[in-house]
Amino acid sequence: MKESDIQNQIRICVSQQGLGILFRANVGEGWTGEKIVKNLDGSITIHNPRRLKTGLPVGFSDLFGVTENGKAVFVEVKSATGRLRQEQENFLKRMRQMGAYAGVARSPEDAERIFRVAEVR
Repeated sequence: MKESDIQNQIRICVSQQGLGILFRANVGEGWTGEKIVKNLDGSITIHNPRRLKTGLPVGFSDLFGVTENGKAVFVEVKSATGRLRQEQENFLKRMRQMGAYAGVARSPEDAERIFRVAEVR
């Protein structure tokens, strides 16, 4: 199963169980510039282009949100065989040090445990 499918299952489960709310952390990149012209053929010309990156710090969790009692929560979603990168491990550790609930979820049940303050690895 893909991580995106697991993410969706987790978000639905957390909502249905009344545990809190989770949001997907989106990142992306594109191009901007001084002038953007739409050409007759549907293409676009960007004058003086520059790359634009948006998003979050390296290692930021896939899902973030808040529990019903107002506590911050961060969930790193992995497939059955997915492995944490060091930056992701560091981020989760730091969030726990700051008092948030944070952990790795490979299933909705893992996410429930994170919300119930059990650390999942």
